[in-house]
Amino acid sequence: MTHSSYNPVCGGLPPQTALMTGRAVFTEAYAVIPKGVMSDIVTSVLPFWTGTRTWMLSRPLSGFSETFAQALMEIAPGGGSEQPEPDPEAEGVLFVVGGQLRLVLDGRAHALRPGSYAYLAPGAAWSLRNDGGEPARVHWIRKAYERVPGLDGPPSFLAHEADVTPAAMPGTDGAWATTRFVAADDVRHDMHVNIVTLRPGASIPFEETHVMEHGLFVLEGKAVYRLNRDWVEVEAGDYMWLRAFCPQACYAGGPGPFRYLLYKDVNRHAALRPRTGAR
Repeated sequence: MTHSSYNPVCGGLPPQTALMTGRAVFTEAYAVIPKGVMSDIVTSVLPFWTGTRTWMLSRPLSGFSETFAQALMEIAPGGGSEQPEPDPEAEGVLFVVGGQLRLVLDGRAHALRPGSYAYLAPGAAWSLRNDGGEPARVHWIRKAYERVPGLDGPPSFLAHEADVTPAAMPGTDGAWATTRFVAADDVRHDMHVNIVTLRPGASIPFEETHVMEHGLFVLEGKAVYRLNRDWVEVEAGDYMWLRAFCPQACYAGGPGPFRYLLYKDVNRHAALRPRTGAR
């Protein structure tokens, strides 16, 4: 399965004639950041990145969602970074949604295109550059890796969505499927970044309530999503950010598939006291 478009281009500013009231929501259980909020004036500039503007979609917040950060980065031709990650204990995932990029990972160069996925192990040596003639866009999801005594950490690897067969949820005849880049039972990994696809009219038919935190970026389509006690409409380019145990469900609205990039923390015991040092 290939997809030529993963989300609308961000940026710009609404005209002065536009109404300021929109769909953005921030509650004690979830947040919705609509695509229209991702304008020019809310971007960040990061150390050691050139020609790059960043929409910070989530970051650890005490009392809310605490395990990860997610950014959507737009890298201009010639832009990028030779020292992108400041935290030696951070792991990361890159998922390209527009343009072409060159990733040098542990001394080896790789060409990335829309749909490319890279897992970056803690301590990996990597750099990212846009050698093309148009801006490139990439999601960068970061987490402090939780080491387990006696368990080796996972290695870095690359994949592409087109090469991974989606796994259908039981009893759905493929109407609800997940593209998994990491095996669910590989306990070396303490986070998953998957792609969830629902056909028009398909649903997540119960209110999931679980310990995992989520970041959900809508890549394609539209849906009505149940978040805590509310129903919200979302579409391609929107972002949802859920704390642990926030009830969640959805109906895919059509006319095409509803797809989103999903982060969740997995495969670790619940911490019983504040962690100190590297996680």
